[in-house]
Amino acid sequence: MGNIGSTNVGESKQLLAEEVFHHIGRQIIDGTLAAGERIRDVDVAEELHVSRTPVREALQRLERLGMVTMYPSRYTEVTAVTPETIAQSLVFAGYQAGIAARLAVPQITAAQREHVLALVNAMRAALEDGAGTSNARWAVFSYLGEHSGNAQHRTLIDDASMVLFRNLRDWVVPPSDRARMAQIYVDFGDAVRSGDGDGAERLVREMYYL
Repeated sequence: MGNIGSTNVGESKQLLAEEVFHHIGRQIIDGTLAAGERIRDVDVAEELHVSRTPVREALQRLERLGMVTMYPSRYTEVTAVTPETIAQSLVFAGYQAGIAARLAVPQITAAQREHVLALVNAMRAALEDGAGTSNARWAVFSYLGEHSGNAQHRTLIDDASMVLFRNLRDWVVPPSDRARMAQIYVDFGDAVRSGDGDGAERLVREMYYL
């Protein structure tokens, strides 16, 4: 990540904490920091050549997302992804992705529509791969979120993206349901093509078993 302490004088603490947040989050997602592993803010501060303040702010944010648990004056521990965590994340992702589709699909340009359709094709191709499914779905719905025209919803999705990717990284569509899911993807592509926001939202929720 480089030395994020070598910033210009006056750079906001908020930006610095954001960088630390993404640094630690990426380590949790890729398994460098495994479930149950302890994080000491002083160690992270030394590693990144920053003060402990932005590290604590980043850890507090990760705790709000459920990725770590902080034990004051002791240490911070990486949480485990449980079946309950996965179930809750599927519900949250389904509703939020549905909203993104409902807002964006009727208003995106023809070129943007073609881009979404290409992403949908990639989603269909990744149907049998857990991490691939997570990546491909996120590519579709983060793009729609960016083009939803609603800044508040876009901010919500940005904040939740890391924990959703972590929690759903190993989730796969059950083999017995892949034919049905493939058809949902086809129907979703048709809804995108025709600008049908209501239909797109309904199909997204079906993708997430809602």
